[in-house]
Amino acid sequence: MRLAVVGAGAVGTSVAELAGEYGHTVTALADSSGAAVDAAGLDVDAVLDRKSREGSVGSAAPDAALDAEYDALVEATPTTLGDAEPGFSHVRAALERDRHVVLANKGPVAERYADVRALERESAGEVLMEATVAGAIPALSTITDVGAQHVTAVRGVLNGTANFVLSRMAAEGLDYEHVLAEAQDLGVAEADPSFDVQGTDAALKCVIVANLLYDEEYTLADADVEGIESIPGSALELAAEDGRTVRLIGEVADGEVSVGPRLVPERGTLAVTGTRNIVQLETEHAGRLNLSGRGAGGPETASAVLADVGRLSRS
Repeated sequence: MRLAVVGAGAVGTSVAELAGEYGHTVTALADSSGAAVDAAGLDVDAVLDRKSREGSVGSAAPDAALDAEYDALVEATPTTLGDAEPGFSHVRAALERDRHVVLANKGPVAERYADVRALERESAGEVLMEATVAGAIPALSTITDVGAQHVTAVRGVLNGTANFVLSRMAAEGLDYEHVLAEAQDLGVAEADPSFDVQGTDAALKCVIVANLLYDEEYTLADADVEGIESIPGSALELAAEDGRTVRLIGEVADGEVSVGPRLVPERGTLAVTGTRNIVQLETEHAGRLNLSGRGAGGPETASAVLADVGRLSRS
């Protein structure tokens, strides 16, 4: 398929770099200040080399990517809340041209799900979103394969930064501020980590799961969210004495969405360590399914994007 990639951060860049390995051609790549467009296919290495030297992928206006020749738009700009712009407008532009959309950006389907589905119904294009939840883990496609109506609950560890902090606090007996600083030094946490440690990122992922399960419009406002900033090291020490630990768990069940610190068995399935994620599905006929792996990262998330592109090409 011909791909237009909007967003040249870690995920968008990785999609562009890996697309050829999956048999696809990148005809446009845009960042916040410019775009490179070639209907015959971009020389991705040359475009990314230009970005490293000059700060932008190309001299065309960023919106030129939306007008390019492509079969699927890969929306990989940063997630925004509220109106989900500019991601939502990018989705609309592609669907109005009867093109497919593959989302890495959570905003459009976490904050404006009903609007996206309405646009999709009027278009020959389709919207897929595997990369919006749990990085490389095929959580949404598994729900679809099992049948959303047969999934009774979804829970899991959905944010690598928060999980790194909690698992390091538990393993080393360190306090929150110390481990957070370590995570920032290692590049695991952003300079402003609030999106992760306050539970917002995990909540957005749970909202997307709820939208898929119930086909209704849930937004961040519908989630009950608590972060990890106020958890003392002593709480983890006390939990360990009882064979348990603390993880930031997101859950979708019985029409409710919640995220918060939870006690889990220290050697249980949900006690993944480091930056790993786990998604646990409760199903009517297949029992409990556990899916674990890397929940973030450029190539990891790009693999989920390109899996969606593959689904579109096969259909």
